[in-house]
Amino acid sequence: MSFEDHVGDAFAEPRARGGRAPDVFTPGGYVPMRQYDDDEEVDFAIVGTGAGGGTLLCRLAEKGFTAIGFDAGPFFRPLEDFASDETEQTKLYWTGNRIVEGNDWLIMGAKNSGRAVGGSTVHFAMVSLRFRPEWFKARSKMGYGADWPLDWREMWRYYEEAEQALAISGPIDYPWGPKRPRYPYRAHPVNAAGMVLARGAEALGMAWSPTPLATVSAPRGKSPPCVYRGFCRFGCSTNAKQSALIVWIPRAMAAGAEVRDLAMVGRIETDRRGLATGVHYRREGQWRFQRARNVVVAGYAVETPRLLLMSANDRFPDGLANSSGLVGKNLMTQPNQAVFGEVDEEIRWYKAPPSTTVTEHWNYDDNKDFHGGYCWMAQGPLPIEWATVLTGSRGLWGAALREEMTKYNHMVGVKMVGEAMADERNRVTLDEEKDDDGLPIARIHYAWTQNDEALIRHALDQMELSMKAAGVRNTFRQEQDANHLGGTARMGDDPRASVVDADCRSWDIGNLWVCDGSVFPTVGGVNPSLTIQAVALRTADRIEQLAKRGELCRRA
Repeated sequence: MSFEDHVGDAFAEPRARGGRAPDVFTPGGYVPMRQYDDDEEVDFAIVGTGAGGGTLLCRLAEKGFTAIGFDAGPFFRPLEDFASDETEQTKLYWTGNRIVEGNDWLIMGAKNSGRAVGGSTVHFAMVSLRFRPEWFKARSKMGYGADWPLDWREMWRYYEEAEQALAISGPIDYPWGPKRPRYPYRAHPVNAAGMVLARGAEALGMAWSPTPLATVSAPRGKSPPCVYRGFCRFGCSTNAKQSALIVWIPRAMAAGAEVRDLAMVGRIETDRRGLATGVHYRREGQWRFQRARNVVVAGYAVETPRLLLMSANDRFPDGLANSSGLVGKNLMTQPNQAVFGEVDEEIRWYKAPPSTTVTEHWNYDDNKDFHGGYCWMAQGPLPIEWATVLTGSRGLWGAALREEMTKYNHMVGVKMVGEAMADERNRVTLDEEKDDDGLPIARIHYAWTQNDEALIRHALDQMELSMKAAGVRNTFRQEQDANHLGGTARMGDDPRASVVDADCRSWDIGNLWVCDGSVFPTVGGVNPSLTIQAVALRTADRIEQLAKRGELCRRA
């Protein structure tokens, strides 16, 4: 029996159907799954099953709501579908056609979008950091960007809930920010690349810490501890990584939710009252319509505005939830520049998760002449990625590239995650070109602001200082790179200046919600996945409260 005969091709046909879905913990196994008819009006149709949608799907189902999670990507079985191979893992990215433009056009795919049940969390680097409290009031307290309509003290509770659910492995004491409870699992051992970061930070008088990671350092239920193989970092083939696919989705289905894989939602329907009535989606070559009392869009910073704009109609000619004109605008991507170099000792930086140490020094030190902050982390690019860095940053090809690649096990580096500023000129719109489903593809315009450029220069200087202080020689900079996205459907207190309110509910349509990184008014200088999940947990609680007051489809 071939592999495909045994488990089926995840891309060929849906795996979640017929009242069952893949058991991600058992080879070839299935778990029962409730299945709804298209004509059966469910409480929630959630578009996207990643950090925002997957978390919300789980918590709403556990609160007793009927819910379906739609995802354009396949329902992978990590134990069978994921190979410890760098090229193989590219199947986890959203690599559909998009038009990119602007002075600093974005490379879409690996670092900013996923296409799978579980979304980008299936291939994310597992770094799980909290926002600095002041960032939730960036305008009021720090003089830039926009305030979130949320209080950090409330978010602190949801961060803790997310960290417990994801069994984050982290240090006993985290050096920055308000005191927090101990992480559920001990920190992972620091690898050789992480020790170089520590050496450099200490030489500059900066604190450093083992990186809090969403991969377990000890057994947890059916998840074994990370084996530090390295080549399985994106598509974790052991289930050590605590992605939405193995944390939230199984819980959601156990609580009565349905997941529809390979189901591309192309339009949200509204009625004469201006309320959402369900979603049009394409599955197995057929367009279908699912009725729903509420619709949640959780497709992340590109696909969320794309769907809202594609759903324009006579009543909402500029797209849904767009009375402010801000759907698609204020796109942000976090700078991800790096400094690399060479050391005598053997590093083997591919071993272990990509980052085992971090310094948030410049997220909390405001003695700088630009807004925002950044952290940097130890790095461990795999060979193909490393060759790409050498070609892109140093222009190496042919024999020179081969020679440099022989030094792979002696290379070391650090990479930043920085805070980009929101700018309405950075945006997602619809292009006239259509994709395979006949839907307009996204056109993405991006350029760094002057503040972004100042932040990047500062970070590169500081990272290079630290590398040299750690004894790293022949350093060089990777000056062009970006990763996580944010913005395009920002939350706020003012309907004129935001798309959704603090509960992630559209100002315009009472039963339309957005729950992903697109609601971020600012992106901060840390990886966003933990904050997205914390926001989703809060949204679920707020929906429950609104339902109890009879306010789900109308404003108080």
